[in-house]
Amino acid sequence: MIEVVLRAVRVDVGSSTPLLLLEEVGGERVLPIFIGAPEAAAIAYALQGVESPRPMSHDLLGHVISALGAQVFSVEITELVDNTFFANLRLVRSGDEIVVSSRPSDAVALALRVGSPILVSDDLMAAEGKVMQLAYDEDDEEYVELDTPNEADLVAQLREFLDQVRPEDFGA
Repeated sequence: MIEVVLRAVRVDVGSSTPLLLLEEVGGERVLPIFIGAPEAAAIAYALQGVESPRPMSHDLLGHVISALGAQVFSVEITELVDNTFFANLRLVRSGDEIVVSSRPSDAVALALRVGSPILVSDDLMAAEGKVMQLAYDEDDEEYVELDTPNEADLVAQLREFLDQVRPEDFGA
């Protein structure tokens, strides 16, 4: 397994679909994963430290795991089958490991909320990882791909999405 960090939640210009950019620690490959708009908002809220008046689903899941005496050891993005990514939550309770199937977007959102590592299988990163040069843009306070022709459009689309989304959109 390869440890990754979430470098950005972006919007793909061609499809107007949000995607995660998971960058390997100590490397230059990035695993892009397309996700839904509600999941993108939840992850963006976690990145920005936004607190909702009521727990969002990922907060709730973290609280339930903790209340049951377990902790999230890691989240793992494991495979890609028919254009669908799969992930697992690795929980530990009383020295026993519990593995729970998850969507990658939910796993990443939970990992951000509870501070657990995000891992990607070696085979998946080898097959789907892309080499991207990401740099931190201090003005926009986000990671951006260098030499991306539509960078301004991507940032504008993500900001527009984040400006329109509300916690109530998720039933919180």
